[in-house]
Amino acid sequence: MSALTKLKEDPELHKYLVQRVGKTHLRQRIGIETEHVADKFGQGRHFFHIENWRTAASVITWILKLTGLSERGEANVLDFQVRTNEIVLPLLPDAFAGFTVLHLSDLHLDSLDRFPDHLAAAIEDLEYDLCVLTGVYLIETHGPPQKARDGVQRVCRAIDTDIYAVLGNHDSIFMAKPIESMGIRLLLNEHVCIDREGATLYLAGIDDPHYFSADNLEKAYDGIPDESTSLLLAHSPEIYRHAAYVGFDFMMCGHTHAGQICLPGSLALTYNSSSPRFTCAGAWSYELMQGYTSAGTGSSVVPVRFNCPPEVTLHKLAKR
Repeated sequence: MSALTKLKEDPELHKYLVQRVGKTHLRQRIGIETEHVADKFGQGRHFFHIENWRTAASVITWILKLTGLSERGEANVLDFQVRTNEIVLPLLPDAFAGFTVLHLSDLHLDSLDRFPDHLAAAIEDLEYDLCVLTGVYLIETHGPPQKARDGVQRVCRAIDTDIYAVLGNHDSIFMAKPIESMGIRLLLNEHVCIDREGATLYLAGIDDPHYFSADNLEKAYDGIPDESTSLLLAHSPEIYRHAAYVGFDFMMCGHTHAGQICLPGSLALTYNSSSPRFTCAGAWSYELMQGYTSAGTGSSVVPVRFNCPPEVTLHKLAKR
């Protein structure tokens, strides 16, 4: 069933999505999903999309089995590394000093049956004040989403704070309603106020900038006071320049998986991104904005990792 047909047959869903993103955004998203969802070349901000080339998964799987590395690579997918990243923000309100954000990205929750429960176990004892998800819940860019939805629900049971999220390049706009029905607040070119002890922190999020090109930074930032502290969620780092010039203080993103299959020394063969390499893994900065690109919590194309462990990140906000 095409995306347009699905909307016509479900007026309640159509009403919900119009209320959430507006008619123009919805038409843009639906049009791209209908015409380009499985394109391998030319769509979005990157020329080649390996995630849409199903033959690649078969070839990689065959090579790994032939070399005896398949089981090791799959075991690496479940070896989560907890990383702490301190962010110094000059305008941070005193009430938010020490405020900690749990950052999960590129979950691909339908990659392995046991993956969601392993991830839930890895985060259940962590201490944080807020959780953010920077996109991608399915391992494929199209197909039935139910397994990924179930995975999101299993992970959410281990999270006892508010959860904010954005959509990524594998995520249909039709994921919005089921995700929000779980108590997760999607940020689709918009922002919210996080209040603490009478002070306010602004958290914004944009729709996928990598493949669907559905991001609108100006809309997401509109209404945020200039002399405040603002955080941005984006699936990909590719809009880092625009985000910095708009005025965001800290950007959290993912998409690159830090290479996922790397040479010794974590040397990435590819980041599957048009963003410069300095923005593709870990902490970075551009102009007055700081950024962090997660190595990803899950895995794409094939559920294996080498020399690039999956990441669970704790961002601790500080003021100097």
